[in-house]
Amino acid sequence: MASPIAATAPYWVPALSMLMIYRRVRRNFGVQPWRPVRSGIRLGILVLVAAMLCFLAAVMPQLAMGLAIGAVIGVPLGLLALKHTHVAWRDGQRTYTPNPWIGGALTALLLGRLAWRWTHDGMAAAQTPSALTLGMAAMLIAYSLVYVIGLMLQMRKLALQQAQSQLNDAPSSTSTE
Repeated sequence: MASPIAATAPYWVPALSMLMIYRRVRRNFGVQPWRPVRSGIRLGILVLVAAMLCFLAAVMPQLAMGLAIGAVIGVPLGLLALKHTHVAWRDGQRTYTPNPWIGGALTALLLGRLAWRWTHDGMAAAQTPSALTLGMAAMLIAYSLVYVIGLMLQMRKLALQQAQSQLNDAPSSTSTE
């Protein structure tokens, strides 16, 4: 007898996956408010997933090359995306506007690969890891790590500039008579 979780997984796993994809796609477009706590949590999760991918590469050497190539491609893509991200103050809040093409293209690439794998390999896709699919996942994780860390640094710099500007604009407390 299957557990209730296993029996309902075909229904809630795709729904949860679609929600995650929707949230990822939404973060690629338009002005985004800076949420430092959420970004810190995202960074922690990304580091954990990157560590799991490194462990997977050590345990399954046939996947190591795909994972390494994906990570090597993801780093410059993250740097390129940072170069094309605009950070600013809006209504007293730090915001950023990501370049939609880079993040959107990476998301579409991974989704396309996953769809290909599921339609062509069927249930075997869930049981046998693919170096290409995991390499694309490593690319996305490396891209995201570089992007989140770089964005944190840009936001810190923006806050320091704002504080410096407010100090320079503040009236002097001493008067000369």
